[in-house]
Amino acid sequence: MSGQNQKVRILQVEDSELDAELVQSELDADGILYDVRLVDDEAAYVAALDEFKPDIVLSDLSMPGFSGERALEILRGRNSPIPFIFISATLGEEAAIAALRNGATDYILKQNTARLATAVRRALRDADDARARVRAEQELVRAQRFESLALLAGGLSHDLRNLLQPLLLAGDTLEDYADDPRLARLGTLVRDCGRRGLEMVSSMLSFARGARRAEQVKLGALTDALKLLMAGSVPRSITLEINVFDPDATFEGNHTELQQCMLNLSLNAIQAMPDGGTLRIDTAQVTLADDFFSEVESGVPGRYLHITVSDTGAGMPPDVLQRLFEPFFTTKEGGTGLGLLSCKRIVASHGGLMRVVSKVGEGTAFHLYLPLGMDESDVGDVPVLDADLQGEAERVLVVVEEAVQLSLLSDTLDTYGYQAGASQSGTAALQWIEAHGVPDLVVMDADMNLFTGVRTLAALLEHGYRGAVLLLARPDTPPNLDELPELQHLYIIDKPIQSRALLKKVHEALEASQASVASTRP
Repeated sequence: MSGQNQKVRILQVEDSELDAELVQSELDADGILYDVRLVDDEAAYVAALDEFKPDIVLSDLSMPGFSGERALEILRGRNSPIPFIFISATLGEEAAIAALRNGATDYILKQNTARLATAVRRALRDADDARARVRAEQELVRAQRFESLALLAGGLSHDLRNLLQPLLLAGDTLEDYADDPRLARLGTLVRDCGRRGLEMVSSMLSFARGARRAEQVKLGALTDALKLLMAGSVPRSITLEINVFDPDATFEGNHTELQQCMLNLSLNAIQAMPDGGTLRIDTAQVTLADDFFSEVESGVPGRYLHITVSDTGAGMPPDVLQRLFEPFFTTKEGGTGLGLLSCKRIVASHGGLMRVVSKVGEGTAFHLYLPLGMDESDVGDVPVLDADLQGEAERVLVVVEEAVQLSLLSDTLDTYGYQAGASQSGTAALQWIEAHGVPDLVVMDADMNLFTGVRTLAALLEHGYRGAVLLLARPDTPPNLDELPELQHLYIIDKPIQSRALLKKVHEALEASQASVASTRP
């Protein structure tokens, strides 16, 4: 039984009203709350299965024009897990065994109904346990699929980052043409597209792996990403309204988790409006006092980001609202009942709270409150770069397999006054050193295939290189440097990197390396 105070829907297959009343009196005496539908022919029985949606079937064995065996056959033919109990005065031992083999849950003799209520309770409990097991198995399958997705996403992310890296570098290069506003605008567009693509790749990879990291979340970016994800999910009959009080407002959190939470709530809202309506996402900054929080909420007074996801759908009755965050509770056909619980946990992990208001016929609103802290901050601003990033003809060896990235990195360094050497493999890098001598700095991709970045670096050290190294690596899979000797000036930089960030790090690494060399001279 799904709940102690919830009525059980009983479909009773019986042609004798007196016998039906005797059965119901046994249930009444045991305190079972129920709604009953009485049928005595096949057509009414099939209609009741579809319309009444019973929790259990209690059936007589034989009736004029219909039978309990036929009722059981119909139910099991639907692959339905609904318990089925025979109640008969003529059920012999052989017939009882056959009934159980055919899928009956139990059988009760009409002349001995003392254990009827116990049998009904046990059958309902077993059915609930079976449904829970099925849901757990479904979640296991889903978890296995997510694990496979994580492996796939990990493999794809490397290639996608390589595709996006040139967009970031090319955009920065085009922006340098300040005398041509059109090129500068094009550079900004290209760079922003690359950055958004990277954010999407990182979000998908983080979601697939279940990773969680604290970051500065920009409200406008969060709602823009949600709008993009929902572009193909909102039917024409539903109007989507998103109101952002300040797109530049930032707060500490996890973009991927919050995006998942808002997407889940939005899709639920769409399903609640099969005939159309309005889906609204409103944001505001509010100050919550101590008396705002209930005894079970662990909120702290202060500034909060208030996000409301509301719909004009059917709404929910009080009994559904009470169970809304129970694991595996769902009102959807085939649903897992874990979506809203996941949302609530995500909000709680951010130190926030989640409330829901719903009224039948008027719609539902989910209110999310995320703490913003006590003071305004500019932590999301881009740091100011050094004014002078020009090189002084220092020789920089760039080792990157992907040709477009290699070309753009080399061109960027050449443009800023460095002498860039380009190599597409570790072997080519060693040949470059033999031909041109040891460089002042090495910029190397850690994710090369045939001759890895770490192996190439080890070979360079064997050839006498002792300068600084910038190792470009994926943030989710840092390179294993255990086999390398200790390097004084090794800088691991997350990919993809923008040209100005690269130039600043090149400048910093060269200064540190040169100062170290100078300090060792007598």
